[in-house]
Amino acid sequence: MVGAIFGFLLPELLSANPAGGMRIACDRPGIIDGDTLDCAGTRVRLASIDAPEMPGHCRSGRRCTPGDPYAARDYLSFLTRGPVECRPSDTDVYGRTIALCTSGGRDLSCAMVEAGRAVERYGWLWC
Repeated sequence: MVGAIFGFLLPELLSANPAGGMRIACDRPGIIDGDTLDCAGTRVRLASIDAPEMPGHCRSGRRCTPGDPYAARDYLSFLTRGPVECRPSDTDVYGRTIALCTSGGRDLSCAMVEAGRAVERYGWLWC
């Protein structure tokens, strides 16, 4: 895949976008947890971060992010009170669209990490 180096996505280098270069936009997404939202009927995983899992969602043997999953979910909900725009870069093993998303001019992945509600994982952030 173009832009994949050592297993990490470099979204700014992707020339072949699996979503066809489209953008996903919605006014108020449904918040699933601290790193996943539903925007215009598309399940979107925020790129390059991992937030604490909701109770019962951390698979056995997986190193899950510590912290309060409800606080992470609620903070993402706070950040997305207005329009959200996402630029898809890939699809994960669960079929979710991985995307760089913004709301109110803020990168949601960066905002979640800066607030201590998620950690950088599965790539790099440029905040």
